[in-house]
Amino acid sequence: MRSQPFISGSALSHLECARCARRDEPDRPRTVCPACGGPLYARYNLARPDLRGLPWDFGGRSTDIWRYSELLPVRSPRHRIGLGEGMTPLISAPRLARALGFDDLLIKDEGRNPTGSFKARGMAVAIARAVELGVRAFTAPSAGNAGLALAAYAARHGARALVAFPVDIPGIFVRQCRAYGAEVITAGATIREAGAALRAHIEEKSAWRDAFDVSTLREPYRLEGKKTMGYEIAEQMNGALPDAIVYPTGGGTGLIGIWKAFEEMAALGWINPATARPRMIAVQMKGCAPIVEAALARADRAKPFADAQTRCWGLRVPAPFADREILSTLRASRGAAIAIGEEELAPAADRAARAEGIDASPEGAAVIAALPHLREVGVLAATDRVLALNTAASGMYQ
Repeated sequence: MRSQPFISGSALSHLECARCARRDEPDRPRTVCPACGGPLYARYNLARPDLRGLPWDFGGRSTDIWRYSELLPVRSPRHRIGLGEGMTPLISAPRLARALGFDDLLIKDEGRNPTGSFKARGMAVAIARAVELGVRAFTAPSAGNAGLALAAYAARHGARALVAFPVDIPGIFVRQCRAYGAEVITAGATIREAGAALRAHIEEKSAWRDAFDVSTLREPYRLEGKKTMGYEIAEQMNGALPDAIVYPTGGGTGLIGIWKAFEEMAALGWINPATARPRMIAVQMKGCAPIVEAALARADRAKPFADAQTRCWGLRVPAPFADREILSTLRASRGAAIAIGEEELAPAADRAARAEGIDASPEGAAVIAALPHLREVGVLAATDRVLALNTAASGMYQ
């Protein structure tokens, strides 16, 4: 393929509400749609001529998320700094595939990212773009990995961070966030309760009243970092996408982001728009399954899950803000949602480790555990080419 020049300018054109389609100006800090309160999506000038000839010829570019700089929102190269996030390996897992009843299984191992999870992608872009727009203090509630990534990337940019965790979060998350210089509070049993405590804390502490909220899909740009998983999957597979992508779904930004990447690539002509894209399959825990319940009811909204109980912290999100967008992605991709039991996590993680040497987080183990159930109920066939996401390494959960 002919080598392409490195056109570094972002093609960002505007923001658009995912719910009411209202357009908004992107070059000042934005949270949610001022008209309806929905999430704002970054939109790009996909007709730009240099973008058409770009796919898969990224020779000479950095091997991190910034290789896709034209399709990311950070305008100035001096703000495109990170910690080496992205370009995580796509691993063929033949022994695990056979054990689970599949011919072909790939695992994208996001545990190789800085701070040990895919959350690094989203925070790398969200913090960089906000700093570019003049923000110097950040805040968010977290079930674990997002708070850790926020603390690290705030430190990377010389900014302040305030993180709230549920009270039973493993202590390593709190200690490591503080090591990065973040202020940390713990409150409540779930991310929802931690968020309420965080808002009260900000009201009491004037030093944090100017902090920018980077909660899941309450600002536009974490989604842009997460979508780079979709670009990488397509690049690593030379445009031949899998039949299905199975994803552990809490707040849902990764699931939505991967699908957004495929939509952008189809619009650019990088993938055939007439070819079926992967079915997106959401995995949750039986102790906290608002999306699964809504999908089974064919509802457009998810009801808050009462008394959420799971030690799979990243999936303990009883009321995801982006419920409508998650469900819309499942419908658009002809996908599905499934919940698995707590008792299945440890055996699945052990199986992935022994069969393939993969260090699966509880969320990644949930995906492994879901695969045979998906085959048994006919959502997946043994002959499907399946891509599973291990969204984090297990080390932070010890």
